[in-house]
Amino acid sequence: MFRVTRVAAIDCGTNSIRLLVADVAPDGSLTDLVRRMEVVRLGQGVDRTGELAPEALARTLEMTREYAATIAELGAEHVRFVATSATRDARNRQEFVDGVREILGVEPEVVAGDEEAELSFAGATSVLGGEHGGPFVVVDLGGGSTELVLGTTTPDAAHSMDVGCVRMTERHLHDDPPTAEQEAGARADVRAALDTAQQTVDLGQAVTLVGLAGSVTTVTAHALGLPVYDRDKINGAVLPVEDVLAACDSLVHMPRDERAALGFMHPGRVDVIAAGALVWSEVVARVRDEVAARGGTLTSVVTSEHDILDGIALSAAARD
Repeated sequence: MFRVTRVAAIDCGTNSIRLLVADVAPDGSLTDLVRRMEVVRLGQGVDRTGELAPEALARTLEMTREYAATIAELGAEHVRFVATSATRDARNRQEFVDGVREILGVEPEVVAGDEEAELSFAGATSVLGGEHGGPFVVVDLGGGSTELVLGTTTPDAAHSMDVGCVRMTERHLHDDPPTAEQEAGARADVRAALDTAQQTVDLGQAVTLVGLAGSVTTVTAHALGLPVYDRDKINGAVLPVEDVLAACDSLVHMPRDERAALGFMHPGRVDVIAAGALVWSEVVARVRDEVAARGGTLTSVVTSEHDILDGIALSAAARD
C-alpha cells in the first residue's frame, strides 16, 4: 500500500522565512496544508557588517516559534529547515543555528549555493507542464543571492550569485527612487556577477526561462495589472519579455508611496522591490541576449510559485 508522508519545510532566506506543511504522495506530488511567508529581514546589514543583527535574530526566531506550533499541530513526520544566503555569510551564524535547534528540535541546514540552486530547480520543475520544453534556466532571486540553474530533468549546471534584493538595496540604492548613479552601480554589479555565472551556466541554452521567489512574483503581479496578490494567476504566468522588462523598469523608478499603495505589494517588500526588479531585469535581458547570440529567440518568461520550499519538502520526504 502506498504511503503518504507529511512533511514540514522551512526556507529561511535573507528577507523572508517561509513554511510549507504538505502531504507528499509516492509520485512526488504535493498537497499543501499550510503555505506561509513572513518578512523578517534576517539579512539586515549582513552585507556591511558580516554578522546577523540581534534584532533580526530575534524576529526570525520568534517566527520560528510560531511555525513550530503549526508543525506540531499538523503532526508533520519530518521537518527540514534550510537557511541560505544571509546565514552562509554571517560570522555569528552559530547563534542562529543553536536557537533554531532549541525551538524545533532539528538541526537547521545552512546549505551552499549549489544545493540551494538544486532545490529551487526541483521545486520549480516539479509542476511545469508539457507545454514548456527544456532545457530550462531556473532563476531563484532571493534577498542575498540569486541562483541560476540549467537543466532539463535534473540540474546540469548551477551557480549562486551574491546579488539579491536586500543586498543590492543596502549596497547601492540609498535614495528612493534611486539616483541614476546608484542604479548604474547596481546594474554594473549584477552584470559582473552574470559574467561570472555564464562561465558555469550556459544561459544561451535556455529554451524556457523560469523565475521564482518574491521579487519575481511581485514583478509578475505588476505586469499582469493585478489589483491584489493572486497566487493562482501568478503561478504559471507566461509573459512577453518586453512586458517583464517594462514592469521591472516601472518598479525601479516608482516612488515608495506609490509602491506601497499597490494592492499586490507585501509590506515587507516595499523597500527592496526596486532592487529585486533591477536584478530580474538584468537576468531576463542577459538570457534573452545569450539565446539570441546562439541564433535562437526567447520571447517569454514563465513565473512559478513553486520553488525551493517545494524542493525542501520533496527532499524531506525522500529521506523517509
